[in-house]
Amino acid sequence: MTTSPNHTSIHSGAHAGVLPVEQAAGLTRNVTRLSLAVALALTAVKAAAWLASGSIALLASLADSSLDIIASGATFLAVRYAIAPPDREHRFGHGKAEAFASLLQAGLVFASAALVGEEAVRHLISPKPIQAEGWALGVMIVSTLLSIGLVRVQARVLARAQSVAVAGDRAHYLADVGSNLVAIVGIALAAWLGSPRIDAAAGLVVTGWLVWGAIGVYRQSADQLMDHELPDADRAEIVARMTSDPRVRGVHQLRTRSSGPYVHIQMHADLDPELSLEQAHEVVVDAENRVLEAFPAADIIIHPDPEDRAETHGGAFAENDHHRHAEAPPTHQLSAGGPPSIA
Repeated sequence: MTTSPNHTSIHSGAHAGVLPVEQAAGLTRNVTRLSLAVALALTAVKAAAWLASGSIALLASLADSSLDIIASGATFLAVRYAIAPPDREHRFGHGKAEAFASLLQAGLVFASAALVGEEAVRHLISPKPIQAEGWALGVMIVSTLLSIGLVRVQARVLARAQSVAVAGDRAHYLADVGSNLVAIVGIALAAWLGSPRIDAAAGLVVTGWLVWGAIGVYRQSADQLMDHELPDADRAEIVARMTSDPRVRGVHQLRTRSSGPYVHIQMHADLDPELSLEQAHEVVVDAENRVLEAFPAADIIIHPDPEDRAETHGGAFAENDHHRHAEAPPTHQLSAGGPPSIA
């Protein structure tokens, strides 16, 4: 870290969940490759088991796994496109390709839920007996174990690298785990009690589970596409790192957003109005380096303001008194080296 006069010591480790783009890209590439392989394998074994058994609960799971191939394939491509460097047409990079892939995933899950729900209702009205129950149950158990293994790997990747596409894929496979468990119960009870309507009812439960999972994926995608702010804890750390140097007397107009593996951060920093341009530049560069330690995949813009002398900025995002003071830490906290507060 670049040092500066009277610099207050702060935690220097990388911020949780954020890695340099190169490392994050390697992790997401590997996990999306694994996801696509699992989707292909599960679709093949479920198709064979459904043809033998005719189970509606198994058909529900097969339909979802078939769409998983498209969803996982889209994620596979999206995470690779998202890390492409900025170009003349996309100055902020291509990170939001991941959010579009997540929207595709959610749409496919909704389509799967509609088809399965329709089939389940028809079999509730006109039930058909299930064949080869043992094979169907075996396939569903293997499918569940594979899905659980993939979800655990995805969770480990997401703990180190931000990716809305991988998060959407994980939500999809979590729904798979739930739907598989419901299908197992439905097939077993239908075979034990001799009532195929139980299997069809299990298909309806799977339908509801898929819809709920798709809604969650839509919300995650919308947050990125609508430039939702980073969590309060992340914003607090940004301000703490900025103001750990007493030469930065306050921060306002802090705006943040995620875009795939990238984070975009911009703010205004209050500096001593007597500093020369070169001195102010040094303060800003030092502050930027401190923030980059926690957010190495960040694109940071810092606008220096002469404290108490800067005119209010106008435009579509004009600041007001709330903006000027929302992120400014109290004077006693700066002198004590304590963490700043955020409104």
